[in-house]
Amino acid sequence: MPLRRHLLATAASAVLALSVSTPALAQTVLKASDVHPAGYPNVVAIENLGKKLEASSAGRYKLQMFPGGVLGSEKEVVEQTQIGAIQIARISLGILGPVVPDVNVFNMPFVFRDEAHMRAVIDGPVGKEILDKITNSPARLVALGWMDSGSRSLYTKKEIKTPADLKGLKIRVMGNPLFVDTMNAMGGNGITMGHNDTYSALQTGVVDGAENNPPTLFTANHYSTGMKFYTQTTHLIIPEIFVMSKVAWDKMSRDDQANMTKFAREAQMEQRALWDKSVAEYSTKLQAAGVQFKSVDKKPFYDATAPVRAKYGSQYAELIKRIEAVK
Repeated sequence: MPLRRHLLATAASAVLALSVSTPALAQTVLKASDVHPAGYPNVVAIENLGKKLEASSAGRYKLQMFPGGVLGSEKEVVEQTQIGAIQIARISLGILGPVVPDVNVFNMPFVFRDEAHMRAVIDGPVGKEILDKITNSPARLVALGWMDSGSRSLYTKKEIKTPADLKGLKIRVMGNPLFVDTMNAMGGNGITMGHNDTYSALQTGVVDGAENNPPTLFTANHYSTGMKFYTQTTHLIIPEIFVMSKVAWDKMSRDDQANMTKFAREAQMEQRALWDKSVAEYSTKLQAAGVQFKSVDKKPFYDATAPVRAKYGSQYAELIKRIEAVK
């Protein structure tokens, strides 16, 4: 064999032996889902969590974010996360109500005095207890942390001042019977549908309005469908949650689980800072686009929803007392 050919064959054999003895580093890609668009506070916080996890695992884990609802509605995403098809999901707490009934204590109207009260609750023992209940439930989800979604208020074409003004209006709400009952008690007609379907429903008049926070009103382009009045009822102050599929969690080492828990807590606080900034920015943009922010006497709405709190809150009486006691 000529020398050159001999040397090439020897080199090839060495490369082959090296590839067999030292296999390529296996990488696990974690798919993360959010219905909100790229750049939204929740999306950014989870993306940064992924970068930290990738660095701490020396590249064994990599997070791939799918924003904008491309993997389905929140209900569909929960189902996919439960079976392990999606590994991390940021979802509205209202969606988890039918899956883990205990979370409904946070879903009730006017259960929090204001957003500062809500944050104190989720950062403390009560918040930790609810996370543990989700993780320990049969839902096959590991609750990683909370996210702030502000307060939910009404946006409509006509101005709303009292519950009577909602009479006959179809208002989109999240898919939970509690929210339907809340909107009906407030005087409207609660209609459930997915977030991704709401724009066309507003545009075509299938619904007359919806309820959400200012960043969503702007980023989902709902304001462009004639929703010129944002009535600040703040009837719901519902924290959001990000969860991991238990299927994926159980495959992690204890060290990776500990890092994920640490990074999740950091994501919770990072999202909050981003959230406060976005609320201010989007409120300014909405007002510039002609949306009128209207203050309202909340007491008539609070009084009207008393039967809802009685219906859904009786089983959480002690927990509600603990929530009310948080300063």
